[in-house]
Amino acid sequence: MKVAITGAAGLFGHGLAEVFSERHTVFPLTRAEADITRAEEVRSVIRRSRPDVIVHPAGIPDLDVCEADPARAFLTNVHGTRNLVEAAREAGAALVYISTDAVFDGKKNAPYTESDPTIPPTVYGRTKLKGEQLVSGLPEFWIFRVSVLFGPGKKNYVERAVTRAAAGETFVASSDQLGSATYTLDAARKILEVVEARRFGLYHLSNSGVCTRFELAANAVELAGFDTRQVVGKPSSEIARRAVRLKYAVMAMEALGAAGFTPLRPWQEGLAEYVATLQPAASAQTN
Repeated sequence: MKVAITGAAGLFGHGLAEVFSERHTVFPLTRAEADITRAEEVRSVIRRSRPDVIVHPAGIPDLDVCEADPARAFLTNVHGTRNLVEAAREAGAALVYISTDAVFDGKKNAPYTESDPTIPPTVYGRTKLKGEQLVSGLPEFWIFRVSVLFGPGKKNYVERAVTRAAAGETFVASSDQLGSATYTLDAARKILEVVEARRFGLYHLSNSGVCTRFELAANAVELAGFDTRQVVGKPSSEIARRAVRLKYAVMAMEALGAAGFTPLRPWQEGLAEYVATLQPAASAQTN
């Protein structure tokens, strides 16, 4: 199978390229190879590579950046996705779209299922929901909603917490945002499994279990061998940010189970595996 992956220099794109390349021919596309906001550029690279599947994690994932510049967010996350959809349709390729828990409003007190109403309160969430709607018009597609990604390849929430602790600094984390956490390599392996099985549809995907941002950061710092008191928990209302954060964003993996797939391992196990790869770098910070 030939697989084109957008955003290959990004956090999830890196993990997806690493996992898919173990079994398939991968065309990792960075912005230099294909700027998704340029329709002809996208169509040209897809014509040349002729992939069977396009995996599309590229976009602007920063909530505050999207809130500050809605036009840029819509250009990249919506029009960029439209360009990929049109290229996929022209090439006869199936499309994997990486979406987010931010399509929900955060007001529910039970895990969100794939059939729950989507009412995103942020620019980022609205752009990702529009992307879902565009992708769902294809005959063959997968949509995976993920949350709080951590893993190798690019700076992320967990790495920032560990790096701060290694430097003897404090890391401020929200104590009241409850959600799901996702190890990129675990998620990429599950996406590969679903794609190879050709079980199309919409899926929620994260590691098992729930945690606050504070719990995720504190666990990472502890696993790295630093003092958890360096992680300071604060209510999200006391952390200055432009975009609102969902207080509750736990996702249920109902569609995965219904399609016969096993859930991902607990987030603590994925976190321990990832933090172990950071320890040499963290140790170097303290020497």
